[in-house]
Amino acid sequence: MSDLVLTDVSRWYGNVVAVNDVSMHISPGITGLLGPNGAGKSTLLSMMAGLLPPSTGTVTIDGAPTRGNVEIYRKIGLVPVQESLYDFLTGSQFVRLNADLQQVPQPDAATKHAIGLVDMAAAADRKISTYSKGMKQRIKVASALVHQPPVLLLDEPFNGMDPIQRRHMMGLLTDFAQQGRTIVFSSHILEEVEQIARQVEVVVAGRHAASGDFAAIRRLMTDRPNQYVVRSSDNRRLATLLLGEQSVRGARLRSNDVLEVEADDFGAFAHAVPRVAQQHGIRILELTPTDESLESVFSYLVNAT
Repeated sequence: MSDLVLTDVSRWYGNVVAVNDVSMHISPGITGLLGPNGAGKSTLLSMMAGLLPPSTGTVTIDGAPTRGNVEIYRKIGLVPVQESLYDFLTGSQFVRLNADLQQVPQPDAATKHAIGLVDMAAAADRKISTYSKGMKQRIKVASALVHQPPVLLLDEPFNGMDPIQRRHMMGLLTDFAQQGRTIVFSSHILEEVEQIARQVEVVVAGRHAASGDFAAIRRLMTDRPNQYVVRSSDNRRLATLLLGEQSVRGARLRSNDVLEVEADDFGAFAHAVPRVAQQHGIRILELTPTDESLESVFSYLVNAT
């Protein structure tokens, strides 16, 4: 079992700050690295794997720096997000290549076992150039697993997988976690993280926005203020009535036909609007949330923590 620790880690490229002063302590089990596209997740995983040196700060596994440390590299299995593989090789040759690089004692047996784990035995002798996106993802996972590393780092591992493949891979990662391995996988999809990760690290614009078990992070997301555009038969009167509701934080007329409402409690607000409208004879013509993107949710977490 291995602990992965990031302490005050930053990484910049010229004047561009990709990761800004991030600290994390990741223990055995499954940790979801959650954030919108461009948040810095891939940069963080590359530093965890020792591929990139931090501009400042340290990244260690069991107290040893990851960068430039061959013994630590043997503890890590990395599944990068890039699809560029050695397309002229077969799946079996690709996995065997990593087994040889890692100096696995019985490379043929290890290769066969890793390919079987990801359910790719039937396609192992086909060239990677003939693989679908989901198959390429699975063969990358097999290559990362062939030396049985205690630390597994996966960048958007479920991209391109169909529901059956995704369920199989999630089950595989869960089994590895139960064996005591330390697994970090990145995703911008909340539901992927929710299904298998209990520990969540949220990253937004290179900053560490939130950390904790999934229930706590989900609660922060659910309890954030929600914004809506409302059109009704009497916007001015509806605004006055809604401001009397406990769930409504604010309401303002954007124009004669549009009302903007900010509510703290989505469930209470969803019940309040039809009740108020019915009681006072107001017709609701439109009720649309305006900030339901993951980017807006994550941005709220930055300001809430």
